[in-house]
Amino acid sequence: MKIGFIGLGIMGKPMAKNLIKAGHELKLYNRSKAPAEEAAAFSNGKAVAVNSAAEAAEGVELLLTMLPNSPHVKSVMLEDGKAAEHMTPGATFIDMSSINPIASREIAGELAKLGIDMLDAPVSGGEPKAIDGTLSFMVGGKPEVFEKFKPVLQAMGSSVVLCGDVGAGNVTKLCNQAVVAVNIAALSEALMLGKKAGVDPEAIYQAIKGGLAGSAVMDAKAPMILDRNFKPGFRIDLHIKDLSNVFDAAKSVDAPMPLTAQVFEMMKLLHGDGHGQKDHSALALVYEKLANTEITMG
Repeated sequence: MKIGFIGLGIMGKPMAKNLIKAGHELKLYNRSKAPAEEAAAFSNGKAVAVNSAAEAAEGVELLLTMLPNSPHVKSVMLEDGKAAEHMTPGATFIDMSSINPIASREIAGELAKLGIDMLDAPVSGGEPKAIDGTLSFMVGGKPEVFEKFKPVLQAMGSSVVLCGDVGAGNVTKLCNQAVVAVNIAALSEALMLGKKAGVDPEAIYQAIKGGLAGSAVMDAKAPMILDRNFKPGFRIDLHIKDLSNVFDAAKSVDAPMPLTAQVFEMMKLLHGDGHGQKDHSALALVYEKLANTEITMG
């Protein structure tokens, strides 16, 4: 399939490479050219780096975006780049960014006027799962469009679930981000309790990970906390962006989010302390600062 791909950052570049591995022909655009050129060089001629979002949109059956937030997607599709106007009527747009579901529905409405279908399909799993092609996709849109392009998403992910109409994918992603944030905070809190009580946090992790407390979040983030490895798979600043969207959505439907609100404040403290570009496992640093103690044994 001929696919345009816009946005080759930490997540987008490995996702594009997995599409190339699956045999798709890609037109790649990124504001800084190096990531697109790297992916194109990896492709053995199956992909080409192009000079604009509009060029990526021309003559493709499917256009994908993986961008930071709602304004970026709106700008590329409807404003500065106006990529939508360069798409062929009958083509499909899938936005894999994590954005406000209200924005997803607004973009879908404008694309419908041009005869273009849209799915919103944000992902969970961070850089490691983007690299190995085991991301989780949460999708909103028409069932028939979903079924047509599900194999494309399966080239990048091990879980691809239709959650409802356009916007439902991003609502589900916001729910995911709330769960992840609270999980990491609870994990950090528990490991600090163990450390302060004189029990090795590594032993605590090994003992509880197979029980009811165990989770994919724990398995991904506990080793990072214990190794004090906060190299970003998913940055604090990006999680702050997602939680801002959580609260916008929650306010619009009058949903209470007290636990998420507490973790949001912790993340803002980390940003203020200069840790915004660290992985969200760096929530542990809040507890270390409060306790004046490192979680790792030593």
